[in-house]
Amino acid sequence: MQHGSSATSVSSNMAAPSPGRCGFFVEKKNRFCKMIVGRGKTFCGEHATMEEGSRSGSRRIICPLDPKHTVSEDKLDKHLRKCNSRERNKPVYYVENINAGSADGDKTVQQVSLCERSRTELESLLDKLRTAVRGLQCDPEDSILSHPVLQEELSNPKNGDSAHKHLKQQSSILGHLEELGLLAGGRCFVEFGAGRGKLSHWIHEALKTRDHLKICEDLQLLLVERCSTRFKVDGKHQEGGVQFERLQVDIQHLDLSKVPLLRQKKLPIVGVGKHLCGAATDLALRCLLETPGLDQETEPPAKRLKTSELAADPGPDSGSLSDDPGPEQGPASDFVPGSGAVLGLAVALCCHHRCEWRHYVGQQFFLQRGLGAAEFSAFCRMSSWATCGLRPTNQNHPSQDPTNQRRDDEAHEAAEETDAVNGFLAADEREHVGRLCKLLIDSGRLHFLWAKGFKSKLTRYVDAQTTLENMLLTAVPSPPPSS
Repeated sequence: MQHGSSATSVSSNMAAPSPGRCGFFVEKKNRFCKMIVGRGKTFCGEHATMEEGSRSGSRRIICPLDPKHTVSEDKLDKHLRKCNSRERNKPVYYVENINAGSADGDKTVQQVSLCERSRTELESLLDKLRTAVRGLQCDPEDSILSHPVLQEELSNPKNGDSAHKHLKQQSSILGHLEELGLLAGGRCFVEFGAGRGKLSHWIHEALKTRDHLKICEDLQLLLVERCSTRFKVDGKHQEGGVQFERLQVDIQHLDLSKVPLLRQKKLPIVGVGKHLCGAATDLALRCLLETPGLDQETEPPAKRLKTSELAADPGPDSGSLSDDPGPEQGPASDFVPGSGAVLGLAVALCCHHRCEWRHYVGQQFFLQRGLGAAEFSAFCRMSSWATCGLRPTNQNHPSQDPTNQRRDDEAHEAAEETDAVNGFLAADEREHVGRLCKLLIDSGRLHFLWAKGFKSKLTRYVDAQTTLENMLLTAVPSPPPSS
């Protein structure tokens, strides 16, 4: 809250606060505070000191557990016992570092910024990059899809540019889920980095429109978000029998096999995410595909249809990783997944410069190409060149956490060396190198999925005007070998 504002500074032509809302005018936001007030009160708890006749000595101080809010000094002890940021008992599905990666990948890598590297070192890194991407499919296909359930909102003129961009991304993700045969009942959708839960909301709306009678019986939506989030949309879906559940936990510590909701009906899982930043993508992949006992806790789909149109998977160094695209991904309902647990996934990728070697699922892919943690760290930094010169940065609110699991805004911060090597490469060359770095990092994720028995693919799911981070990772289980 901004306490440099004044309740008496409202101009005469300014509207009054909404009924039941705080009468404190926030000058920085040019509106009244929207917090609900108590009966007979004019101001919310945050601005209670503005109330005439307020008790002396009840000044507000910053909460020691969370600097984002304040508390009356004389009520601090009581507040600390109920503050949402207080330490709580760990839930049953919390298993520390279960998805962090192996101990071998936990070795500390000395972080060297690009501006500290010599020209010779940079040229050596570029040579290694060009060698490593040789044979990879360097230009993923465009596949901008949509889903009719969002058409009305997309046509709503009341939605601003930012809202419209998010709707286009959500619509395309639903279109890809539909195309892969994943958008259906009889499964649990797990949204990683859920934020307000908008993607799960539209999944629910799409299935409700299609088959309202069956949706309550065989659909679960599990939203995973480590931060406390305001204005959550899943709160609007508590009625009607559909099982919405939100887990406030870091993906790094989430054991899906112990989540009570998943143990109830043991439905197969579909993983989804819209802009899982950096290492959060790798944590989510480990959570889905390396959780011990998850395949025993969930049931495979009952339907097994023909596989004659689906060829065997071509291997880790071909298919989606090479110039030969291999067989197309088939609908998930056409075969039983090898794991018996995960039907598929669709995750929008971003912020590769926030990846970490210790969490990265493609370590084996890098090692096979003679690369290691040092090169990975450098390529992560260089990956920001793909976008850093083409969009505004968020310099005022930098995030220091590489596993920042969701960014709802489009101002993903660039790496620190945005202009550190301007004299080394031209702007268009830096952008190309950045995209190659992103491709190499994502190809390691494709290799990981192949090793787990999945057919995966990278696709540009929206245009660059919607978001520069426009790559979607999709995967469905590879078809069983023909007998």
